[in-house]
Amino acid sequence: MRLQTVGVMSPGDMGSAVGQVLAQHGLKAIAALGERSPRTRQLAAQAGIADVGTLENLVRQADMVLSILDPDAAVGAAQKVAEAMKSAGAAPLYADCNSISPQSAAKIRGIMQGVGAPFAEASIIGAPPRGSSNTRIYASGPQAEAFAQLAQFGLNVRVLGPEDGKAKAIKVCYATITKGTQALCTESMVTAKRLGVFGGLMAELEGSQPGVLKFAQNGLQTMPPKAHRWIGEMNELAATYQGVGLTPRMLAGAADLYTDVGKTALGHESPEGQRTVSRSFEEFIAQLEREMPRA
Repeated sequence: MRLQTVGVMSPGDMGSAVGQVLAQHGLKAIAALGERSPRTRQLAAQAGIADVGTLENLVRQADMVLSILDPDAAVGAAQKVAEAMKSAGAAPLYADCNSISPQSAAKIRGIMQGVGAPFAEASIIGAPPRGSSNTRIYASGPQAEAFAQLAQFGLNVRVLGPEDGKAKAIKVCYATITKGTQALCTESMVTAKRLGVFGGLMAELEGSQPGVLKFAQNGLQTMPPKAHRWIGEMNELAATYQGVGLTPRMLAGAADLYTDVGKTALGHESPEGQRTVSRSFEEFIAQLEREMPRA
């Protein structure tokens, strides 16, 4: 397969950044924006991603389709693309890059097999690939090497081998440590603020757990606008652990926490707008504490 055109579903914060890298390195990046929001349209235009209107047009033109969207929408999006492939008589390589369980990836693989389309399993670790961001994209399964052609166009692709499930598994385990820990830190620090011991907790962490404090200070303030997307991801993580016989309840609790954060004013900020906001870490926790649910 010779790559010339890649379709991006959907060019949000991550998808637009991935599409921009590909476009800057010689590929044509396209998206079906007929029903997308003004924000998504703007992000796509800024990234140099061309609008082809419909999914039928996208699958006709694309050599590869990248699914980069909310995890809880991944299976439904694959079904829509499969229907478009069937209608258009086209079957480009479909790559699911979302943070979903191996079980959900298997469902999508089956959907693509049903329309004769090759399927690549991938996962993205790190911030959107802008500036100095060291974004990694892992791939596994029989089509991993075909997917890895994207490494020729500016992306850091790491192949884990021909076995299905590996790319999703590494993302699940990584996101548990990062986003799962962010949920724990959020709950701890909001509770400390509510119970009047926030200053004491910060002093204790600075003295005994400086790494944990730095992790919280570096990551929590950028979390709220993404919290609504992380709800489905935490549920996918929980399903993975349940599938291997471990408790799903820790990650189900993180999903509940992100549901509450997503309802706050902080949760309704856009990632783009948030980058221009300046507030101290204590001011951030204080605002979050005021807006989080009370007994």
